[in-house]
Amino acid sequence: MKTILFAFVSLFSFTLFSQTTISGKIVNEKGVPIAGANVYIEGSYDGTSTSENGTFSFTTTTTGYQNLVASSLIYETSNTAIDVAHFQNKTIKLRDNVNALDAVVITAGSLDSGSKARVSVLKPLDIVTTAGSAGNIVAALQTLPGTQTVGEDGRLFVRGGEANETQTYVDGMRVPQPYGSSPNNLPTRSRFSPFLFSGISFSTGGYSAEYGDALSSVLLLNTIDEPDQSKTEISLMTVGVGLGNTQKWNKSSFSINSSYINLSPYQALVPQDIEWKSAPQSLSGEMVYRYNFERGIFKMYAAFDASQYVIKQENINSIDKITVDSKNDNFYFNSSYSGFFGTNWNITAGLSYGYNQVKTGIDLDHLGNAENAANMKLKLKKSFSNRFKLSFGADYFITKYDETFTRNSGNKFDYGYDNTIGALYTEADILFSKKLAAKVGIRASTNSLTNDNFISPRISFAYKMAKFSQLSFAYGDFSQTPSVDYIKFSKNNQFESEKASHFILNYQYSKEGRTLRAEAYYKDYSNLVRFDSPTIGYNSIFTNDGAGYAKGLDLFWRDGKTIKNLEYWVSYSYIDTERLYKNYPTQVTPNFVPNNSLSIVTKYWIMDWKSQIGFTNSFSTGRPYNNPNETQFMNGKTKSYNDLSFNWAYLLTTQKILYFSVSNILGANNVYGYNYAIQPSANGEYKRSAIKPAADRFFFVGFFWTISKNKNDNQLKNL
Repeated sequence: MKTILFAFVSLFSFTLFSQTTISGKIVNEKGVPIAGANVYIEGSYDGTSTSENGTFSFTTTTTGYQNLVASSLIYETSNTAIDVAHFQNKTIKLRDNVNALDAVVITAGSLDSGSKARVSVLKPLDIVTTAGSAGNIVAALQTLPGTQTVGEDGRLFVRGGEANETQTYVDGMRVPQPYGSSPNNLPTRSRFSPFLFSGISFSTGGYSAEYGDALSSVLLLNTIDEPDQSKTEISLMTVGVGLGNTQKWNKSSFSINSSYINLSPYQALVPQDIEWKSAPQSLSGEMVYRYNFERGIFKMYAAFDASQYVIKQENINSIDKITVDSKNDNFYFNSSYSGFFGTNWNITAGLSYGYNQVKTGIDLDHLGNAENAANMKLKLKKSFSNRFKLSFGADYFITKYDETFTRNSGNKFDYGYDNTIGALYTEADILFSKKLAAKVGIRASTNSLTNDNFISPRISFAYKMAKFSQLSFAYGDFSQTPSVDYIKFSKNNQFESEKASHFILNYQYSKEGRTLRAEAYYKDYSNLVRFDSPTIGYNSIFTNDGAGYAKGLDLFWRDGKTIKNLEYWVSYSYIDTERLYKNYPTQVTPNFVPNNSLSIVTKYWIMDWKSQIGFTNSFSTGRPYNNPNETQFMNGKTKSYNDLSFNWAYLLTTQKILYFSVSNILGANNVYGYNYAIQPSANGEYKRSAIKPAADRFFFVGFFWTISKNKNDNQLKNL
């Protein structure tokens, strides 16, 4: 018995005296003590929490070298290799958790929306509930700073750049023909229905090295990863009908949206200033199929559009009108996969194809063109830590364009081009701390048509000045194949890629439903295309010795907090830009750029009326135009542009909505510019005609019905 007791006491004494005390202090990078941090030896039960002054002390039976773990909610976990016998009164510094919600995020040149955006300037809902947008993604984006509203065109013009300087992507794959066909001096629309998209990223410059062949901007559209439920959506409108359906299963889902638009009934009720022999009509549809794997998602997107119209347009050079008969067939398809593999690796791969054919009769002459374009992409991304992520990849673009012009006399002219663009890129996301971040990348590309190679650096920084405000800076070099209007006449690789450099300084404040952005920028253009003839033709002599600049200030304020049920935003842009390009004899401001633009958008929910009403007022100062009756080139200025639009969505029941909207309710007589005769009249004066909207106002009435198990779901987000 004494032997057993002696052994027990000896064991107890050994255990007691073999314990070692671990002690120290936990502080942040500024030396401020961290209270409540967890400190423990990995793989054991030995540990404690820090006191109010950040100190800790505990005993452990472990020996030798061990891993001491220190963690706190808003800081990165620390792993320190220690010698248990000699770790007393030591200090451990914890770094800020760079993944925290209040960490800095680079915002220079980027306007994001959607659930994945850290700071959302626009919500997906805004695309279709903004008065005057008429469900057009581009029209809604034109209420943001940095854009120019070019009413006779309808495409996206950004910071002094032409519309072809903006590239559109769906799920990371380029869309070669994002706009529908339209007559000369009448606006087109984006081909995409907003209800299939969950988020939008719109750059006003300085975009990522992942994207190329765009001098001014990229527009990224992301389809919904997973719909919330199965449903059917029916639309009856003054301009046509629409039908959509979504089916959701365990791991996959399928959405389809189709519409038929015919403006004949509408134009019979609302007089037009244009003579339509056959009003515009179109049949279109989109579909998205999704399949969720254990570690990734596969998406397949497809869209088609078939449209036609016949119009008789005035010709300033003739008494007789010109009859234009046009048909456009468009198809776009892409498939993409995004997923994880290995240890913190991400892969994105995709393939897209676009086909666009336009057949146009111009009086007795015929013009036809067809474009086939494909895009292949592979991207890999590795997260080495919370603070460093490296991505690299490649993309490849193939374009074939053919055009035939046949005169009534029988003369036939064929134009076109083939082009391939290959690119490699790499980009690093570096988070130095919660307050300082950087994105550094480089893109190398080769262009078979222009026979040139480019190395394009891209770099941006962001610094968090205070809890809700930060500064960002971005710089990048960009190149782009010249417009199809030029390169279809390409002879022996006579063209070079056009170039631009962007410098952007951004300030952003965001807190509790309020966002303020101020952004100054400078763009330097070089290698712009010039030609020597009055109009572009096969016999024009082209050069790449054009140049230009754009500089300005963009301001944006959004507030959804101050007044209950009211959300509004204000956008203001000032731009100073000049170009020496096309057949311009001197460097001047292009005719699509107003110096000042202002947009005010409001949305108000009236509970008692079960209604959402909205107003959008768009204003811009006059745009330049060239008056051949004056000696100075581009000396004219149109009067200021103003459009006040209104919309009203009324819930008949939760799933049935009656919707009404009207643009330009004040009936402003807006003029976009002037067409001048080629030859002067007998008195030596060049006659002109104003370029104006087809009608002073556009009215829209629609009934939208959603059928689903969730009786609270409706199409308010699609209006």
